[in-house]
Amino acid sequence: MENGRAEQAALIYDSPVTETVRSYTYRELLDEVARFAGVLKNQGVEKGDRVIIYMPMIPEAVVAMLACARLGAIHSVVFGGFAPNELAIRIDDAKPKALVTASCGIKFTNIIEYKPLVDEALRISSHAPETVILLQRSQEKGPSMQAGRDFDWNDLMSSANPVDPVPVDATDPLYILYTSGTTGLPKG
Repeated sequence: MENGRAEQAALIYDSPVTETVRSYTYRELLDEVARFAGVLKNQGVEKGDRVIIYMPMIPEAVVAMLACARLGAIHSVVFGGFAPNELAIRIDDAKPKALVTASCGIKFTNIIEYKPLVDEALRISSHAPETVILLQRSQEKGPSMQAGRDFDWNDLMSSANPVDPVPVDATDPLYILYTSGTTGLPKG
């Protein structure tokens, strides 16, 4: 950024389904990532902890991934189309400290509510993350929130301070990527 790229586009989000176009400069993306890293840190996420990201393909999913990297936390992106059982399998394997999700995803003209899927996955999994961070999208309002576990993304971001990157070794894991599980349990 010091070399003049701060105002160049780093991320362009163009959704024909929601008719949304958003562009983030490198500076804006860094600011969002550093603040969301502060959110995760405030929720107790530290270097080496795991975070499940169960979100549609929206800019906040990228922010969550990069914020995990900034903290040295290991993220695992789980496809938002997975049913609760498949999500629960990955939760039990990864044992995340936090789960980041959105209120819904959109497929063509259908709204898929994510929060009920997350709640069911957490009910049937043997591991319970300490924190669920929910991004409320405009297409779906008012999912139920469990006090003490569920937190609103925007509320947390409004009071978060940016954090500096945590040094990591080149051999430290960045993410967990799972196989589809067609021949048994998914392998991560």
